Amino acid sequence: MPSPFHIVDVFARERYAGNQLAVVTDAAGRSAERMQAIAAEMDYSETTFVTGPPEDGAWPVRIFTPNAEIPFAGHPTLGTAHVVREHLADGRPETVTLALDVGEIPVDVRTADTETTLWMTQRAPEFGDRLDHASLAEVLGLPRAALDDDWPVQVVSTGLSTVVVPLRDREGLTAIDLDRAAYDRVTGDRDAKNVLAFCPDPRDAAHDFAARVFAPFYDVPEDPATGSSNGCLAAYLARHEYGDGPTVDARVEQGYEMGRPSLLHLRADASDEAVHVEVGGSVVPVARGELVSR
Repeated sequence: MPSPFHIVDVFARERYAGNQLAVVTDAAGRSAERMQAIAAEMDYSETTFVTGPPEDGAWPVRIFTPNAEIPFAGHPTLGTAHVVREHLADGRPETVTLALDVGEIPVDVRTADTETTLWMTQRAPEFGDRLDHASLAEVLGLPRAALDDDWPVQVVSTGLSTVVVPLRDREGLTAIDLDRAAYDRVTGDRDAKNVLAFCPDPRDAAHDFAARVFAPFYDVPEDPATGSSNGCLAAYLARHEYGDGPTVDARVEQGYEMGRPSLLHLRADASDEAVHVEVGGSVVPVARGELVSR
């Protein structure tokens, strides 16, 4: 029996940019092994599976990289919410809630100046270990001086742990040449397998930061747009008051080195004890089709 799927580009302003996502919309009854095989066949950073109708208003969804199931990821959340809203839900609701392994994640649709942006509210961040700058310089294949000593290297999680690494400028960001052996040494005994490097030196003057994200543990050597890791970045910026204080309203460019320019909107507020994090972006439909059999 055929099973429909959609391909969308997330955090993209046009087709064939941003981060690709495949969404299988009729995955009820599929085994984890079959879903993993389909994700490996698609070979995108992630593939998602809507495993049934909504339960108490939340659509059950599972997320797979090419080699593992993960509890949360940003661009799969936004892209799946878009597909659910356009093709599964009644009446194109303004909020779509997904039931993920980390819990329920609401995605709001907001329109301003004719631009439609999907916003997800991520889990309250957890701030973990501060790591040695020199060891992360080795991971990124950079000289020690490329990292910014004014800010910590820190593990942060809003559902999927990320090592956040501050760089001085885009020269360092562009020069990254990941050392897999050093990466394995740093991430091997940690939950954090994503490494996000960022700098306050974007290409576009309308943006605030440029970032790159690496996750070879998940068979994703580099990711063109990473909502989960950028949520961690938003929390990091707010907690450490990197900008003008404990609130963040920023645009981050990612994926340029891969030829897939992406734009992520970040909002965070650390003025209270609990840090509130939102990540937003646009979703562009690319293709749809059917898996030929179950």
